[in-house]
Amino acid sequence: MARANAIYYATHDPFADFTTSPEISQVFGEIIGLWAAVTWGLLGSPNPISLVEAGPGRGTLMADALRAIQRAAPGFAAAISVHLIETSPRLRATQALRIPDATWHDDLATIPNRPMILVANEFLDALPIRQFVRRGSGWTERFVAAGNWIEQPADPARVPGGRITAEGDIVEVNEPARDFVAAVAARVQLHPGVALFLDYGPERSAAGDSLQALADKRPVNPLSPPGSADLTAHVDFADLADTARARGVSAHGPWPQGPFLTALGLFQRTDLLARNRPPEQVAALVESARRLADPAAMGQLFKVMAVCPVACPPLPGLPLI
Repeated sequence: MARANAIYYATHDPFADFTTSPEISQVFGEIIGLWAAVTWGLLGSPNPISLVEAGPGRGTLMADALRAIQRAAPGFAAAISVHLIETSPRLRATQALRIPDATWHDDLATIPNRPMILVANEFLDALPIRQFVRRGSGWTERFVAAGNWIEQPADPARVPGGRITAEGDIVEVNEPARDFVAAVAARVQLHPGVALFLDYGPERSAAGDSLQALADKRPVNPLSPPGSADLTAHVDFADLADTARARGVSAHGPWPQGPFLTALGLFQRTDLLARNRPPEQVAALVESARRLADPAAMGQLFKVMAVCPVACPPLPGLPLI
């Protein structure tokens, strides 16, 4: 999955196959930017501070966030430097058109060792997973060989516990996501900081096969030739929250995206944008906001989770669970 997605992102425009929240409405990025500004104040307004995005896509979220920050939070705007974690040269070139003053990184390790606010929207779902299959009293692990699934005896140490499973059930583990959250936890424990993750997945860990592939805006077989489709899997937020807490930091959430965005003013800002617009533009703006927040659309499936120091005050829009 890791190699296939690396090839895909290097050779395709992924947004031809799917649309992320920042591409649906500019209000999404604006809200995230102002959330970061308020959070900066809660951290004690450290200066300088890095504003980091992992997997920034076309740069839409960060561009919208920076516009809102510069307009409404000039103190925060003066304190930040922008850093983007992106490995695709193709996407870096697109991002540079919108955020020319950013600094690019291949991974978290080269982000400056100072306070940071990190945003990762639909980043974790693209990281490679392992799949384990319950067979009798033990487990096998699924692999791909010659375009087909095969199973081999699993390393028991890699199979997560604490889940009720039956014969044939699949349990997924995203080790790179765990590693990323663990590295973020180490960062925010050492320096004041917060990481905000927005992605799709269940609130509680459960068995199930969530691996999916998209090509030409349509679901395709995940065993399609490597690099021909975008591979994703649901994010196990409960597992990642446990990963963060095991390293001595707090996890706020996971919480559904709909209540989070609504609490932060999604519909109020949309109404402001819609004023004095033609009816067809008003309808499009309202529909975009509904799509982001409605439980029947993205509002329930998509979750929000923040990782921060234990002493961090309550964060806007998020309960401490």
